[in-house]
Amino acid sequence: MAWTAWRGVAQPHVALAYGVLIALGEAARRRPAAARDTAPLGSAGTLAYALLGEIGGEPASHGAPQVVAVVLGATLAGAVGRPPALDRLARRVLNAGFAATCFQPLHACGVLGRWPAHSPYYALFLLLLLALTALCDAVVAAVLTRARAGGAYGPVLREELRALPGIGSAIGATGVVMALAVAAAGLWALPVFCLPLLVTQLSLHRYEAVRATRRQTIASLARATEIAGYTPAGHARRVAALGRAVGRELGLSRAELTVVEYAALMHDVGQLSLTEPLPAGATEPLPAEQRRRIAMLGGAVVRQTGVPPEVALVVERQADPYRDQPLTARVVRTVNAYDDYAADPACGPLRALERLRLATAHDHEPRVVEALATVLARGRPAPSGS
Repeated sequence: MAWTAWRGVAQPHVALAYGVLIALGEAARRRPAAARDTAPLGSAGTLAYALLGEIGGEPASHGAPQVVAVVLGATLAGAVGRPPALDRLARRVLNAGFAATCFQPLHACGVLGRWPAHSPYYALFLLLLLALTALCDAVVAAVLTRARAGGAYGPVLREELRALPGIGSAIGATGVVMALAVAAAGLWALPVFCLPLLVTQLSLHRYEAVRATRRQTIASLARATEIAGYTPAGHARRVAALGRAVGRELGLSRAELTVVEYAALMHDVGQLSLTEPLPAGATEPLPAEQRRRIAMLGGAVVRQTGVPPEVALVVERQADPYRDQPLTARVVRTVNAYDDYAADPACGPLRALERLRLATAHDHEPRVVEALATVLARGRPAPSGS
């Protein structure tokens, strides 16, 4: 920003147009808990400005420092009253700087001059830069996710790369198309090509609102066993938080982690069929047949909540040998058994982990138990809010 202030703003009307676009996209941002990018319009505008080489047939004269300055200033201006998270702001600025540093010097020195904006080679070059920028963003996002939640870096990076074809592809494609359209038609192309992404942003907000409502319903149902006195307070939330951490350590996808979380929250619902609560709500010491009956009843209840069928399957398979269970069910069963054992004053955390290791022949998969031990060695994750 100091460099831009010293050298002056090149083509200020263009910088103003893109700044307004980015600020409006940031102002339309919402904060759903699970959203990957809650301001796709601002992100697309950022990418479009970084890859802008011409405006209506005239060459663009801004450089990479001005791109970063405009993006940072517009993002902060659009976030007045509700500042963005620092990690998300850093990701946007880094993405803008990376894309602009790759593109603007080549454009300024005339390397791209032999390719007009309507040339297919020019479009292919922009797509290549888009892929590199997306890869850079995935690397940074994986670093930030690992810093927040822990776990191995490799599985976190794979999950970020798997998510690229989602909303990220729509953002990137819109940014490239806007850069090409402005090169041919001028700044009037900006509002035209923003409309599809704006509709996508509204749809994303609706989808995240539905997901948030579903999670609140599941959390309320999970608390029913606590209120009725069948399970200790906070048991389901502890199992859900620890289950997500273990699943992340094992490299589960984002969808599989959601299944683990939902199943962990509702795995004890079947206990409501019992006439008397179990001691400390622990199902692990029960005979296999009784545990299977509780699991089947819980699965029948879960199927009525509208969650994905994989969640009900995990709940129903809690009493099966681990070789007959999907990996998500193995995670929930092992973490639930650990929490049951660790809550017993006569056992404790270390003894609980030892009991799980001794039961790896039939009940608990050794790989899951070792992942649990790794997570516990780093520090037990805090339960998520319900």
